[in-house]
Amino acid sequence: MTNKYVVLCMLAAVASAGTQTCWAESSAHTMVTPEELIWTDVASLPAGAKLAVIEGPLTEAVPFTFRLKLPAGYKIPAHWHPAIEHVTVISGTFNMGVGDKLDTSKTKALTVGSAAIMQPKTNHFAWNKEETIIQVHGVGPWAINYVNPADDPRKK
Repeated sequence: MTNKYVVLCMLAAVASAGTQTCWAESSAHTMVTPEELIWTDVASLPAGAKLAVIEGPLTEAVPFTFRLKLPAGYKIPAHWHPAIEHVTVISGTFNMGVGDKLDTSKTKALTVGSAAIMQPKTNHFAWNKEETIIQVHGVGPWAINYVNPADDPRKK
């Protein structure tokens, strides 16, 4: 049964062109291994980031959980979210700071197992040196809004 469910979820994810996966669209318990995650490109972040939704959808007022895989040397410009953001570092080091503009000298290095909680509408930014995976969870709707609209890759 579990293998059939995973295959159905994977087919649904492929059919939806990476918009959402269906891990949490069932009332059953959800158990997912890293190998089962379905990674997709993220239009709302600079090129190179990959997203795997574990629980969602992100656009509704329901709990969400997703992972972001960021390549080495990645930078996320100053932005804010309409919902609280809980971040846990799964691998690598994720450097986060608070403010209106990305400034690598004003960040805190978050290593594996570290956590950060950003309140709604708090301007913050991030960067990393090595490939890094973070897990984000909260209650939606969740979105990313850039402080400087020119930083938004959806507008390029």
